[in-house]
Amino acid sequence: MGETAKTVIIEEQGGPEKLKLVDLPVGEPGPGEIRIRQAACGLNFIDCYQRSGLYPMTLPHALGMEASGIIEAVGDGVTHLAVGDRAAYAAVPPGAYAEARVMPAAQVCKLPDAIPFEEGAAMMLKGLTVQYLFHRTTPLKAGDTVLFHAAAGGVGLIACQWAKSEGIRLIGTAGSDEKCALALAHGADACINYATEDWAAKVRELTDGKGVDVVMDSVGKSTFEGSLDCLKPLGMMISFGNASGAVENFNLGILGQKGSLKLTRPTLFTHIADHDACQEMAAMLFAKVVSGDVKIRIDQRFPLAEVAEAHRVLEARRTTGQTILTLD
Repeated sequence: MGETAKTVIIEEQGGPEKLKLVDLPVGEPGPGEIRIRQAACGLNFIDCYQRSGLYPMTLPHALGMEASGIIEAVGDGVTHLAVGDRAAYAAVPPGAYAEARVMPAAQVCKLPDAIPFEEGAAMMLKGLTVQYLFHRTTPLKAGDTVLFHAAAGGVGLIACQWAKSEGIRLIGTAGSDEKCALALAHGADACINYATEDWAAKVRELTDGKGVDVVMDSVGKSTFEGSLDCLKPLGMMISFGNASGAVENFNLGILGQKGSLKLTRPTLFTHIADHDACQEMAAMLFAKVVSGDVKIRIDQRFPLAEVAEAHRVLEARRTTGQTILTLD
């Protein structure tokens, strides 16, 4: 049968109880592929969306979108990686919740020695997301103001630091005073507790009634309309997640009524689909981390066997910073 690796799969979509830890054969890499022995895996909301059925999948299927580890084998045509390289990735297809796997090489990136494996596993999907939000979606420059929801989460804490490093004013929202304090400590200019304040009104107050240049919203349904009200005329709404549910039945005419607003719904995997673009984005992310401009904060660690509990904690919004699955 050959070598096997413990791998998390789902055979049907549903709650965290649908996650199964099984032994699957690993195999050898084909052309354009690598085999990676993984050191740690990242946890992301997209994993929950795929598990629940919000994002349909062909089943059975392994889960997980990011990890780090050491390259064990390289297929024909792969030139940017070699056996023994430290590496990290955020990539399709899902399957990162595993001790080892064979996968396409194009989105796997050589990990600098200065970045530990745990940070490498925790930072790729979220850090590359912040890179495209600030550099590839709409023009942003020093002095601009951004509203960022879930500012104390995994993407949010990276975004707070990234914005500060580039002179961009970031107003965050979070669900508790403790989370707001965390966002402020990581570089947010202000942070609003949406559980106790009218956050849209507070944003208007903080911007002297003008509104923000850009909203970056991964929450979705519960924040969407209020976010539009926070924008300046001609402002950009970036909806990049659905933590509270998907936005439905939206009337495009509202964008005109609220000031000729712009709206986009990007995904990371469109931005990193091109090999060269992915590697360039990763190089910028790595530079931010190695320089100390962005620190990767890992607040939750779960063994791979406890992946269901990790999903429950994430969906209950009981996490801050990054969450990883360990493979010790």
